This record gives sequence, structure tokens and C-alpha cells, in this order.
Amino acid sequence: MISESSSFVKGVVLGGAFCMLVTLLGHIKVGHGTKAHHHEHHHIQAPNKEDVLNLSEGERVELSKSIRIYCIVLVKPKDLGHWAAARETWSKHCDKAEFYSSENIKVFDSVTLNTNDMWVMMRKAYKITYERYKDEFNWFFLAYPTTFAIIENLKYFLLKKDPSQPFYIGHTVKSGDLEYVDGEGGIVLSIESLRRLSHVLEDSDKCPEQGGMIWKLAEDKQLAICLKYTGVFAENAEDSEGKDVFNTKSVGALIKEAMSTHPQQVVDGCCSDMAITFSGLAPNHMHVMMYGVYRLRPYGHTYNDALIFLPPAG
Repeated sequence: MISESSSFVKGVVLGGAFCMLVTLLGHIKVGHGTKAHHHEHHHIQAPNKEDVLNLSEGERVELSKSIRIYCIVLVKPKDLGHWAAARETWSKHCDKAEFYSSENIKVFDSVTLNTNDMWVMMRKAYKITYERYKDEFNWFFLAYPTTFAIIENLKYFLLKKDPSQPFYIGHTVKSGDLEYVDGEGGIVLSIESLRRLSHVLEDSDKCPEQGGMIWKLAEDKQLAICLKYTGVFAENAEDSEGKDVFNTKSVGALIKEAMSTHPQQVVDGCCSDMAITFSGLAPNHMHVMMYGVYRLRPYGHTYNDALIFLPPAG
């Protein structure tokens, strides 16, 4: 992570948070926090600055080109405002992004799933994704329409990860004996994890579509149970300093927490410089984030990141 880029991201986070706190502080959706907890899962960290600088320029170029991410966004008609915002903002930075809708909506293009149940939607979306794109992409990112993602930071996080290994990454939560990736913060599967999932989805005993106790659980917990049968376990994603990078709250909510718990270090206590997702955002907040992350630049500063991930043409 380059120090100048770090300062820029901190400024963006604080500036964007100010706008959001002023406008909709009272309406911020609260999810799970990003404070450190004791978990039994592995903690998967992003590469540090030295890892990247030790690569040759040729290796950097090849890595930049090789990490391609397919984005799945699960939507319903009631999400039209968020759907439009996600479509016009962060999803354009995916190598390919498709919206999977509970029903056919003429306003936007989507893959129609013909079900209103979130677990069935998730199952169908993953099955279709594997059938269509198993030979085209190695990493698969699933998000809800209230999530904002910084795809370049996700690519950086995955820089030296092997997609042929069973990675299942995000913000992990413990519920009883089950540890799962919270869907609010986004879910990342490697191609190997998706391959294993596609197989277990066919096993109605281990991974039923409905019926039994599994039917009563939230879709992200149900996914974790099915993956567990295949030997794929939830991994908490962190930056090189151990801070969570998948956030299940908005920037405003995280800043507000930091103000009460770390009043002398609000930004440092709030979020990772290499944060990948924030959740619970209103549509207008997504546009504020888009401006801050991709367009706002302090005059006189230059940024020389060792890696550059360019979005698709257009």
C-alpha cells in the first residue's frame, strides 16, 4: 500500500462520511461491526507494500491482467433505487457484472430467477454463474444492492491468492457453532469453491432447497452450511494491519462508532485504507462514494501505485 494513496483514501472516507452524516445520519442501517473478535477461522490478509514492490514490472502487469472478477448482485423490484445506483456506480468496475432479479423487470436488464426467496435466489444465481462462466472467471463476488464495492481493492487483496484453492472470503460472523460470511458485506468465492458448491447444490440431503432446519436460516448461513460439507470454510478478510476490509455497515455508521470509541483517531479507528465494501448505503450515498473514491483528487498530489487495475472499456 502506497503511503500517499493511503492518505487519499483516508481523506475520501472522512469527507464522504461527513456528507452522509449530515444528510441521513438518522437513517443509517446498522449491521455487524468491524472490531476484532475471537474466532476460530483463519484470518486471510492482503499483501503488504513489500510483497508488491518485490515483483518485477512484468509480473505486476501479468497479475493485473489475470485477476478478473465476475460480480453477482441479487435484486428485487423494491430495490429499484439501489439497483440503479449500483448499476451506474461501482458495478461498472467489475470485469463483468450481472443483476439477478426475483422477477422480470423491464426497466433494467437482469437474469430472472422467478423466486422471491433469497436462499433460492442465491442458489440459482450461483448455479447459473458456474454453468456460464466457469471457464471465463476465477473469482466471483456476490453483493446485495445496498452494498458499495471498491473492486480494485478486491483485486489487490486477491493478488497472490490461488483461485484453484477453496477460498470463501468476507466478513465472518459466528452463530453458535457455525461461522459464516455475512452477505451484507459481500461474499467472494474462488472458482474451486464455486465448483464444489455447484456439486453440493445437487445433493438435497446436504444442501436442500427447502424443508428441514436449514430452510429457517438466512441465506448466508445456509450457504456456509452447504460449503462446509465440501470442505470450504469461512475466512475473515483483513488488510496487512489486521483490519477488516469487508464492512457490513456504512462509512457514516463506522465513523460514528469511531467517534465514541477512538475520538483521537477517528479515521484510523474507523476503517481500513484498503476497504473493499461498505453496506447499508442509500442510493445517493453510492454516488457520493463513487465521487470520493474515483474522482476527487487533492491538487498537487500524485499517486504512483505499483499496480493498476483498469475497469472494462466504457
